[in-house]
Amino acid sequence: MREVMTKSMARNIFYGGSLFFILIFVGLTVQSHHYITTTSTEKATLTESVAAGKLLWEKHACINCHTILGEGAYFAPELANVMTRWGVEPGDHQAAFDALKGWMDAMPSGVEGRRQMPNFGLTDAEYQNLADFLLWVNTIRAQDWPPNDAG
Repeated sequence: MREVMTKSMARNIFYGGSLFFILIFVGLTVQSHHYITTTSTEKATLTESVAAGKLLWEKHACINCHTILGEGAYFAPELANVMTRWGVEPGDHQAAFDALKGWMDAMPSGVEGRRQMPNFGLTDAEYQNLADFLLWVNTIRAQDWPPNDAG
């Protein structure tokens, strides 16, 4: 004998399923918030220089070409682990400054048909802030993303 689903049975399945998935969503949101705020980032390392570097990143819209942790455009290289790829040791602010300034200053401009890094005319202090921001981003525990084999 075949059972027929009544309106009340369908309503109960809908409300029960909705409640189930809402609870899963809330649980995953709480777990993600806990991971982000306590596990993935060291708040003590958020210095004024790191914050100023982040503001420079936003001011010059670096995300329009670069990605950090997969967020942004794919026109230019991923920068979440750029300091590791460049061989800069964690916390070595001078080496980070030298590597970033040297790389950005070496970028050619005005070459027709070539992807180009714009010259933003940054001061040494701004280079240091941006280097400190990229050093800080390099410390985010991102579960081995992005892989370091890409140059």
